[in-house]
Amino acid sequence: MVHKVALLTAGGFAPCLSTAIGGLIQRYTAVAPEIEIIAYRHGYQGLLSGDFLEVGPAVREKAHLLELFGGSPIGNSRVKLTNAKDLVKRGLVAEGDDPLKVAADRLVADGVDVLHTIGGDDTNTTAADLAAYLAGNDYGLTVVGLPKTIDNDVIPIRQSLGADTAAEMGARFSRNVLAEHNAGSRLLIVHEVMGRNCGWLTAATARKYRQWLTQTEWLPEIGLDAKAWDVHAVFVPEAVIDLEAEAARLHEVMDTVGNVNIFVSEGAGVESIVAEMEKAGQEVPRDAFGHIRLDKVNPGAWFGQQFAEMLDAEKTLVQKSGYYSRSAASNQYDLDLIHSMTDLAVDTALRGESGVIGHDEENGDVLTAIAFDRIKGGKPFDITQQWYLDLLADIGQPAPVAAPPAEH
Repeated sequence: MVHKVALLTAGGFAPCLSTAIGGLIQRYTAVAPEIEIIAYRHGYQGLLSGDFLEVGPAVREKAHLLELFGGSPIGNSRVKLTNAKDLVKRGLVAEGDDPLKVAADRLVADGVDVLHTIGGDDTNTTAADLAAYLAGNDYGLTVVGLPKTIDNDVIPIRQSLGADTAAEMGARFSRNVLAEHNAGSRLLIVHEVMGRNCGWLTAATARKYRQWLTQTEWLPEIGLDAKAWDVHAVFVPEAVIDLEAEAARLHEVMDTVGNVNIFVSEGAGVESIVAEMEKAGQEVPRDAFGHIRLDKVNPGAWFGQQFAEMLDAEKTLVQKSGYYSRSAASNQYDLDLIHSMTDLAVDTALRGESGVIGHDEENGDVLTAIAFDRIKGGKPFDITQQWYLDLLADIGQPAPVAAPPAEH
């Protein structure tokens, strides 16, 4: 019997967190209004410290308002429950404590029967560790996760929450940034898109941007030319980037059009950048999960520097759409997807089943609760998809060659 439910959001933001919280609250209120709901503040950090908000009648009545906002009203953090050293350093657990036990005991102390986690692969692998600990130590709690990541790289989930909105927002961001193309002559614009190991968001952003471009009426006679506003190159981590060959191709674009616009995934070319840093004896910054701090490595600036010289650019503009895209409110596609998943998440929780909700690509794309031990991050973007090949062909970029798999 479920008496109390807890919610938490964790990891980086995505345009689904606020909506997912609202969806869960609305569903519980509709089918089991007697169940108490609390929300841990700042993800697993709030769980460890017992910092939570109570979802009272006022919130239940107006939970639909959460669909109108991006971000997460209850806050996020990057906390890994199996990284005891980092948690001790943060003051979240004491030296010698098992963080999983601390979290489990806190859930029991707070009277929680069901924990809903909303996050990406790091959040859900942490949830998997917690669920396994709870089951292995007879705590009798249910953990149900929802897949959030704008990278759309969770195995085996077809579409993660918020990714489509992030691509749409990145395309909107592009319209203003690429309008800068004739702020000077021979301008190189590098649009860096989020995506640590996966190029899906970069490709999807370019696709949505070009849908706008091809549906828009232009006036080249006065300089309003679609060729100058177009995407001229798309670089993703899954494909080999031949800098010299691309520089030769893009130099012709620069000579003909007067500017070059590049969309690049923040994870593209990282191996080359890290190799240069290590060769120079520089420390490569990493987060609590061991991931390279891409904000510190700055791939967009690196690509801008490399191509500026090779293209004889007179000015280089590097712009990042990540924070603009990831903090948006959900679009209609994601609203529909989120509500279908939050409804199933509640039904699954009430049955006492643990898992991550998603369309299972390894099981006919059926929307179901997927076992935690099947959830993995790092799903690569499939660069052989026809829509992506068509995109590259339309912008004059050669068909991609797969890059060897790498861990960042």
